[in-house]
Amino acid sequence: MITIKILLVGDVVGESGRAVFQKTLGTVVRKYAIDGIIVNGENSCQTGKGITLKAVDFFIGQGANVITTGNHIWQQKEIYPVLMSRKDIIRPYNFPEGVPGLGFTTFTTKNNLCTVGVINVQGRVFMREFLSCPFRAVDNALNILKNKTKVVFIDFHAETTSEKMALAHYVSGRVSAVVGTHTHVQTSDARILPGGTAFITDLGMVGSLNGMLGMKKEPIIENFLKQMPTKFSVDTEPPYVFCGAVITVDSNTGQALSIEAVSINQYELC
Repeated sequence: MITIKILLVGDVVGESGRAVFQKTLGTVVRKYAIDGIIVNGENSCQTGKGITLKAVDFFIGQGANVITTGNHIWQQKEIYPVLMSRKDIIRPYNFPEGVPGLGFTTFTTKNNLCTVGVINVQGRVFMREFLSCPFRAVDNALNILKNKTKVVFIDFHAETTSEKMALAHYVSGRVSAVVGTHTHVQTSDARILPGGTAFITDLGMVGSLNGMLGMKKEPIIENFLKQMPTKFSVDTEPPYVFCGAVITVDSNTGQALSIEAVSINQYELC
């Protein structure tokens, strides 16, 4: 049996999040002997909404194999041609036909141990976008990937726990893992489902811990108090947090053997 360990990293928020990612990643990779890295980068630009070419190159340069995204993928228009020309960054597969980019991709792990499929879909409950069914979208993607690999990871960028859990149970036994992103708060339910699929409702985030979901808290509180528009900005103050999960998979069967949530707090970046 050949096993591989894949690190999945939650939403990286702003430049401070990228700095935390850069400082922490090597330690995590060495500690767990990681064979591949998937990171959600949809909040990684300076404003915390969207991703730029600079951020894409940063993540790949740090060792990430695939960058997943979500509802903020269209915020920075410079990313459109990047989505069209590269397979190491993907957008939710269930956006309408004709939008830029891929909704799933593959990569080869370290030492060419295994081909890994990665699917990105977005939820519909309490989300603003009018998208097609993420369940049917996953079915379609798996039908295409089935001749390429048995090892498949899904980043489900969704708001509600029920929708994330429902998708995980729907595909249990057919994919290696379903991990949730978007809500930026790591959940404590990491487990292996009966079919052999690893699951966690939300990976959490990478960025400033004492803001609100990586953003400065004061404008958000003001918005709740006054119901008036406010401008949100990325929090850059310590302490910081690095959240994700390490999933061990049998590369022959595609079944997950273990999942361990990772949450590292740190008070300085230097």
